Amino acid sequence: MNFPKGENPVAAAIAEALRDGFDKHYRLFRQSSAEAKGRFEAGDWLGQQRAVRERIAFYDQRVREAVQRLRDEFRADLLDEHTWQQAKLLYIGLLTNHKQPELAETFFNSVFCKIMHRTYFHNDFIFFRPAVSTEYLESDPPTYQTYYPLRHGWRAALAQILTDHEWRCPFADLERDVGYVAEDVAGLLGGGGPNPDCHIRVLRAAFYRNKAAYVCGKIVNGDQEHPFVLPVLHDANARLYVDTVLLDPRDIRVGFSLNRAYFMVDMEVPSAYVQFLRGLMPRKPAGELYTMLGLGKQGKTMFYRELAHHLRHSEDEFIVAPGIPGLVMLVFTLPSFPYVFKVIRDEIAPPKETDREAVKAKYLLVKQHDRVGRMADTLEFSDVALPKARLSEALLAELRHACASILEEDETQIVVRHLYIERRMTPLNIYLDEATDAQIEATVRDYGLAIRELAYANIFPGDMLMKNFGVTRIGRVVFYDYDEIEYLTNCNFRRIPEAPTPELEMSGEVWYPVARNDVFPEEFGPFLLTNPKVRAAFMKYHADLLAPEFWQATQRKIASGYVEDFFPYPESIRFCHRHPAGRAAALATARAA
Repeated sequence: MNFPKGENPVAAAIAEALRDGFDKHYRLFRQSSAEAKGRFEAGDWLGQQRAVRERIAFYDQRVREAVQRLRDEFRADLLDEHTWQQAKLLYIGLLTNHKQPELAETFFNSVFCKIMHRTYFHNDFIFFRPAVSTEYLESDPPTYQTYYPLRHGWRAALAQILTDHEWRCPFADLERDVGYVAEDVAGLLGGGGPNPDCHIRVLRAAFYRNKAAYVCGKIVNGDQEHPFVLPVLHDANARLYVDTVLLDPRDIRVGFSLNRAYFMVDMEVPSAYVQFLRGLMPRKPAGELYTMLGLGKQGKTMFYRELAHHLRHSEDEFIVAPGIPGLVMLVFTLPSFPYVFKVIRDEIAPPKETDREAVKAKYLLVKQHDRVGRMADTLEFSDVALPKARLSEALLAELRHACASILEEDETQIVVRHLYIERRMTPLNIYLDEATDAQIEATVRDYGLAIRELAYANIFPGDMLMKNFGVTRIGRVVFYDYDEIEYLTNCNFRRIPEAPTPELEMSGEVWYPVARNDVFPEEFGPFLLTNPKVRAAFMKYHADLLAPEFWQATQRKIASGYVEDFFPYPESIRFCHRHPAGRAAALATARAA
């Protein structure tokens, strides 16, 4: 290998090794994502879920491989800071024509931070700021395709959008589906109709998640842009149909919520996809979109940059989060920043029976599982340095008391060795204390739906107290306390046996054996429904959750391999409600639920 005069050959070799390690990662990541199309065509829903779980582990595997390679080949030189500074500069040169430069920069950071001390975690050595622009970075073929409905008509354009994905499964009735979409689009554009320059831009690759494919695009009509998403599903005969068209920006944002499983998308240039999606959802941070596309490390990188920027431009203090303190987690927040920070306590008090490693395993389970819109996604960080002057005295005292084993302090900083970060929500118990009667009924109904939908996804929350659920900005109830979470199929749902004597029943003593995973749904009511208004609303919609039969029936469905349908949009906008047979079937489904 020949190097220019003055160039450090070790630094160049390190840069090339890191570029090669990232390229291997993204090749495997993209291959898994591309194969989602075949799994969708085959109706391999369990395989799709398995692939999402496995893909999450790809990044850390490649980082470990890269670290080991560097230690094997350059052991004597790895701690030389001048070598690393030059390696970073040479690495930038290797990314000049790269299709994923921002992801490759994050990969460099991940490897560096496994080798060097955190005192080097600044822009001289890592990519605290991006060095290579992704603006106007394009793929071949282009990221999105353009259609012109005024040339051949709306129905023809919409049909072409769908058939261009070349799914092997036929559509059950493509003409009917595009008719429904065209009808809604006409209503969106209003009486003025389309302008002469009207066209449709559609991302070339579909988004795959659970049992659906999503086609994402926007209608450009004069100076107006209208985002849309077309969910495509399988019918009972393995034929395709368009279930609805999402035109409300709020519905689109909900579909891209981090409280759901990550999408699988075949992307050569992910930054171009994120840029397009931000045009559909301007309020979504770019970091959340990267995470939603399965690129969680990039999401974390962008979040940390956002946090650092916010701290530089604000003055309020981190405080202990409002609400009932948890036995497992110490939770704090910065009021001007819409997130909470969760740290596992050193000592977890009874009646909790867990430890730090068990809690971390539960959070990993949630990360890898389909969250069905009902479990908060978390960003997991190590060695987070916070300015000590920005921590309130009460919070600082609580951290020193409850989490001393994972803290490092100097005069200006406090470093938390491990924490989780989530979007901030209003705890459900606090929300209900301040809610109107109508809000109580609607929110308690959604609370029951959250428990029910988690069960369908093979998740039993364990501790279902309302302090462990939150209400999002759009009023959706989401679970966020995972230390007692279990797979539903690992639980044994039982009825409470009849007491042998009336005296024993009145004594309050347990007269029957209880194994570790035994669950008695009859006990939920006395613990969860002490407020009469809450109890009335819960019993109106979800009385069956207080009996073991619901849980046992759900376990049988899961054991049979059945994967439930989860629609990340309102039931009322599904096209099946627009024709008599579909309307009858939808009503029957609603009654059964």
